[in-house]
Amino acid sequence: MKLGMVGLGRMGANMTTRLLLGGHEVVAFDFSAEAVQRAVAEGAVGASSLEELVAKLSAPKIVWIMVPAGKPTDDTITALLAHLGPGDVIIDGGNSNFRESKARCALAKEKGVDFIDAGTSGGVWGLKNGYCLMVGGDADAVKKVEPIFITLAPKDGYAYVGPSGAGHFSKMVHNGIEYAMLAGYGEGFEILEKSEYDYDLHQLADLWLHASVVRSWLLELAEIAFREDPTLADVRGFVDDSGEGRWTVQEAINESVPAPVITMSLISRFVSRQPESFSAKVIAALRNQFGGHQIHHEPDK
Repeated sequence: MKLGMVGLGRMGANMTTRLLLGGHEVVAFDFSAEAVQRAVAEGAVGASSLEELVAKLSAPKIVWIMVPAGKPTDDTITALLAHLGPGDVIIDGGNSNFRESKARCALAKEKGVDFIDAGTSGGVWGLKNGYCLMVGGDADAVKKVEPIFITLAPKDGYAYVGPSGAGHFSKMVHNGIEYAMLAGYGEGFEILEKSEYDYDLHQLADLWLHASVVRSWLLELAEIAFREDPTLADVRGFVDDSGEGRWTVQEAINESVPAPVITMSLISRFVSRQPESFSAKVIAALRNQFGGHQIHHEPDK
C-alpha cells in the first residue's frame, strides 16, 4: 500500500523502514529535513510539508502520524483535514489520550475521513521484532488498511480491539501495567544491591531469564543494561512519564477500580525527580518538634 508517515523520530523512522522492507510505498515528512533525508535514503519519498505529503498520495489517501500527544497531534490532524477528503484515512499511532482520539474521530467524520487510533508498543526494538498494535476505530476502515498493520506487527501482534478510542484506551492501560512492572524490577534489584551479599546483578538477571516466573522482555532488557553497566554508574535515577500512567490512574478513579500498585509506581516516578524531598523535610522538622528527634542538617551547615 501507499501511505504517508508524519513524524520520523525513533519510532516513526523505524516504522517507515519496516514498511518499506515490507513492500509498501511511504511518503515521509518531519519538521527535521535531516530526518526526511534519512528516510529517503531508506527508500521513502520525501515531502517538505503536510500539503506536499498529501499531494503525493493516491486515493484513498492514508496518513499515519507519529507525533507527541496533545497539541502537536491536534495541529497535525487539523492541517491534514484541510487537504484530505471522503474515503481518506488518518491513523494516530502515538500515545494519545483515548478521549481526545474519540473527539478527533468525530471531527474527521465531518469531512468523511476515517480516523483510526492505533495503540503502538515495541519501542526502538520494533524495527527488528515488530510492533504490538491495538487498533480502534470503524471496523471497515481498519480492514481497508489492514495490510499496513500486518506488516508492522509480528505474527499475532495486531488486533482490532473495538470502536473509536478503544486502541488508545488499551494502550493506556498497557503502559500503566508497564509502570508497575518496571517499579517491581527496580525495587527488587535495589533490595539486592543494598543487601549484605555482593550480588552480581547481571548474573541474577540472566539467571532469572531461564524458567523463572518473573522472566519477561523487560527482564531481558535489564540483563542487557547490567551487562553494559553492572552498577548503572552512568545512569541517573530520574524517571520521566509520558502521560499514560496518569491517565490510567485517573480512569481507575473514575471507574472506582482499586489500582494501588500502578498508582504507587506513578508516584515513585515523581519522587525520582526530586533532588530533595520537601515533604521529608517537614516530617523531620515535626519529629524534632514533638519528640526531640535529631535533625540531619545539610552538609554545608
